Amino acid sequence: MKFERFIAGRFMPRSHKGGGFSGPLSTIAVVSIALGVVVMVMAVCILRGFQGEIASKVVGFGSHLTVSNYASSPAYQEEPIALDADLVGRIRHVPGVRHIQYFATKGGMVKTEEQIYGIMLRGLSEGYDTTFFASNLVEGRLPQFSSQVAESPSGEEAAPSTEVLISSTIASRLRLHVGDKMRTYFWGGDTPRSRAFTICGIYNTDLTEFDELYIVGDLRQVQRLNGWEESQVGGYEVLVDDFDKLDEVASRVEQELPYDYSVQTIKEANPALFAWLDLLNSNITLILVIMSLVCAVAIVSALLIMIFEKGRTIGLLKALGATNASVRRIFLIKASRLIAEGILIGDAVALTLCVLQQRLQIVKLDAESYSMSHVPVDIDPWIFLLVSLGTLAACLVALLLPAAYISHISPAKALRIER
Repeated sequence: MKFERFIAGRFMPRSHKGGGFSGPLSTIAVVSIALGVVVMVMAVCILRGFQGEIASKVVGFGSHLTVSNYASSPAYQEEPIALDADLVGRIRHVPGVRHIQYFATKGGMVKTEEQIYGIMLRGLSEGYDTTFFASNLVEGRLPQFSSQVAESPSGEEAAPSTEVLISSTIASRLRLHVGDKMRTYFWGGDTPRSRAFTICGIYNTDLTEFDELYIVGDLRQVQRLNGWEESQVGGYEVLVDDFDKLDEVASRVEQELPYDYSVQTIKEANPALFAWLDLLNSNITLILVIMSLVCAVAIVSALLIMIFEKGRTIGLLKALGATNASVRRIFLIKASRLIAEGILIGDAVALTLCVLQQRLQIVKLDAESYSMSHVPVDIDPWIFLLVSLGTLAACLVALLLPAAYISHISPAKALRIER
């Protein structure tokens, strides 16, 4: 093998002066492979980033699993379930469950001097994971919940918090700002019930169907509006450790529930959205296949030109005793070095572009169309490794055919080509 490596390192230079036509063609092959790797890595990183960003926003509003009452109910009206400490404990100990929190929703409308606007009040409890809303907060602060409000001087339990968080979409349409009072009416029974909320913050997720609908407030407000007891909530939200094991965890949680409770995954709650995200995987596969073919064609073309150009050298090596396998290894070593060079350059360029986009957000998007303001990037070392190995494997397999041509070159005929 040392002989083949020595020969491969001494002939077929990459310059016009000594490499003939194979020199610049080798450069073109390296550039083509590098560009192919850049396109493949960027495509996978961007599409994975897009999928992750959309999924995280949907989960932020609805969690991974939702446990609710099986009973049917009118639109925008939930049937309560009880806060059962024993049931909550069993769910919490299910493998894969990370956190449990409680919620309730109530449909209503906001009335201003100029408009009437339909909303959903999403009531959250103490201990609710508000990381999602905090990360998407654009103005003000998160609301306080009743359990975080001190008791009244008389020692009685304080009233539910009247602070709410609204989206920038609702704020813009109703011309509301942080600190404004917001008169809201809720239906239920024969007469509407009115509440005056104070806007303490404004959030923006760029997820239009949610931003247009939800305001976030205190769970106890919903309990009082629905006439529920303090031990009744609209449902449990369950967060899991691994999204890929969502269905498996959901099955385990369902086994712990009573017969009149149901569990719904975030995928079941938003089937069209997640079907669309899964469809993006087909685009990733198509891009990988096409660019792998481009890389393979580029290196095969370079190798064929090398073989044709070095036919006399091949004949001379065979005449001196080199076997067909040995000569093939010389060309495969040279081609492998070109492939490795192209892959390394492509990975370096792709990593640089991904980091720049992730930190500086250079490429912007129309938030209304794409549900995000910039192109998201998921920088995962496994993406770089798998794309690199896949490109290397595709190119090496493609090289087997032109390398086989070497065995058909006769030393006598090759040495007679030039005098």
